[in-house]
Amino acid sequence: MNSSGTTATAELGLRLVVPDRAAVPLVARLDYTAEDPYAIKVAFHVGEDEPVEWIFARELLTVGIVRPVGEGDVRVWPAKGDGERAINIALSSPFGNAEFNAPISPLAEFLHRTYEIVPAGQEADFVDLDAEIAQHLS
Repeated sequence: MNSSGTTATAELGLRLVVPDRAAVPLVARLDYTAEDPYAIKVAFHVGEDEPVEWIFARELLTVGIVRPVGEGDVRVWPAKGDGERAINIALSSPFGNAEFNAPISPLAEFLHRTYEIVPAGQEADFVDLDAEIAQHLS
C-alpha cells in the first residue's frame, strides 16, 4: 500500500464468485486522490488484457462494510459466514454481471487512509467547482 499527502493506492486480493464453481482469485488495484475526493477507482486485473476499471463512491464502500447499500450497477454488502470478515461487491453493466468477495481488513485500512487525506464531510473543500465547470464547457 502506498500513500502520499493527496493520494492512496493499494492492491486488494479478492475472489470472483462463479455460480456452481470455485471462486476465482484475482487482484484489484484501488486508487484514491484528493482531486476527486468522492471517488475510488478500482482496476480489476482479470488476465493478460487491460484491467477492467470501475469508479465507486467512497461512501458506498465504507457503508457496505456494515450494511447493504447501493442500487442498480453497484451493490455492496457484508458477507455472512465463518472466519475472516468479508464484503461482497456486485457489478452490473450492459456487458454482464460480476460478484466479488473481498476481505474487509485491507479494504478498511485503505479506506481509513483515504479519510486521513480527505476527512468525511470535507470533500467539497477539495473540489474546484470553477475548474470543473470550465472543463465541461470547453
